[in-house]
Amino acid sequence: VQLQASGGGLVQPGGSLRISCVASGRTISRYALGWFRQAPGKERVLVAAINRSGSSPYYTDSMKGRFTISRDNAKNTLYLQMNGLKPEDTAVYYCAAREYIWYGSSASDYDYWGQGTQVTVSS
Repeated sequence: VQLQASGGGLVQPGGSLRISCVASGRTISRYALGWFRQAPGKERVLVAAINRSGSSPYYTDSMKGRFTISRDNAKNTLYLQMNGLKPEDTAVYYCAAREYIWYGSSASDYDYWGQGTQVTVSS
């Protein structure tokens, strides 16, 4: 499967942004999916993940209540709605997939990656 992330950009603190990840080659219904982010000089970390059926999303503590992960298997697309953005959310955001029912919490758990989309939160 090939993944293509898009929708990043510059947003003011407190603003919102929705990023997307379109899959091609295979249906995403076979995969658990995740969003990771990587800030300059830092490791790639999990932001949110969702299981294969979409019934069980997961968020890291700092994202709870602000971010929403969702998937549309019919459109072969993964989304991340980000509200209440803060400067510390600035990073390159990557979508990832693993051919398993449940998501993983580490980058090494995922086999397929999108190219990343830059999100910058600044006034």
